[in-house]
Amino acid sequence: MALNFKTLLTRTLTAAVFVAVLLSAIYFGYLSFNILFGIITVWGLHEFYEISEKLNAKPFRLTGYITAAILFSANSSQYSYCTGQAASLTLVPLAFIFILGLFSKNEKPIQDMAFTIFGVVYVGLSFSLLNRISWIQPGVNNGKMFPGNDYNFHLVLGPILLIWASDSFAYLVGSMIGKRKLHERISPGKTWEGTIGGGVLTMASSYIVAGWFPEIEFKHWLVISLLVVVFGTLGDLFESLLKRQAGIKDSGKIMPGHGGILDRFDSLMLVTPFVYLYLNWVL
Repeated sequence: MALNFKTLLTRTLTAAVFVAVLLSAIYFGYLSFNILFGIITVWGLHEFYEISEKLNAKPFRLTGYITAAILFSANSSQYSYCTGQAASLTLVPLAFIFILGLFSKNEKPIQDMAFTIFGVVYVGLSFSLLNRISWIQPGVNNGKMFPGNDYNFHLVLGPILLIWASDSFAYLVGSMIGKRKLHERISPGKTWEGTIGGGVLTMASSYIVAGWFPEIEFKHWLVISLLVVVFGTLGDLFESLLKRQAGIKDSGKIMPGHGGILDRFDSLMLVTPFVYLYLNWVL
């Protein structure tokens, strides 16, 4: 197959802009981080609901957006008491989703409710927990969040860098020695060799990440890298399954040559809850 330089240039430029915007927003401060991931949350949920409609569901979009926004905002505060009060407000739109389903004239209201709520959990909860991770201060008050904590971008950026390493290493190893398909029906390009080899190299890379971000010990970064390999791969496979059932190639077109928000953050959305649980368990 001849190399398409126009396509390659488009993908390269898009990737460069994506990386620059993401890293800048995370690095410069909590406001830029919060704004960017707030936009990512809403747009990612929009893509999920678009896919849902291709699967013959009719999600209650507006209520879903409101619920996800409340959930994201609730976890935007470093103050635990504010977070608890705001999070409880999600019960109101969640209850409204059930009411909409009960009185809906759609053919399959249970399916519509299920897709609406699942979208909030799959996209909204994942990115809101990234907010929570950003307020964790290792070594202070057992690492838990409390009034006065500062934004800590290291614990956000570290897992993202490990996800990028995992994707890159899995692709390189799979391209060189990959033979046995990991899950051909869902993702024909993935191999066991690429997944295992990429996983080993990603775990080795956690030593470098630990040197850059020494707030937590190397052993914790090693565990996080393992979580990235396992749940990042599962997140990738799940999104591939979602697209395959919907009969589409990409979740969206917001990033030319790279697809949509769900395509770029599928691994992070499943990795984040487990990293959050682990950090709160060990710190």
